[in-house]
Amino acid sequence: MDELDPVIHAQARLRIMAALSTLEADGSISFPRLQELLDMTAGNLSTHLRKLEDAAYVDITKTHKGRTPITYLGLSKKGRRAFEDYMDTLRSVLGEAK
Repeated sequence: MDELDPVIHAQARLRIMAALSTLEADGSISFPRLQELLDMTAGNLSTHLRKLEDAAYVDITKTHKGRTPITYLGLSKKGRRAFEDYMDTLRSVLGEAK
């Protein structure tokens, strides 16, 4: 049986990946919007995003709107594939549990 990806498996990171997977392939969401959707503190979200970024699962783009810095987040191709593989493995594990 395949192993569940430990980078994604942590509850907070799974929630982040699930939220980002709903975006179109090259889509992105602002950090504050994702924080609001997931009801996470900025520090907690940043910590988990760093782990996902280290695994090359998320693309983080920092830009400015006027003088205000804005961070946009999206799934990388590798991240989208990893999430799909994770979900396939989870379905397999749950199917075997029946």
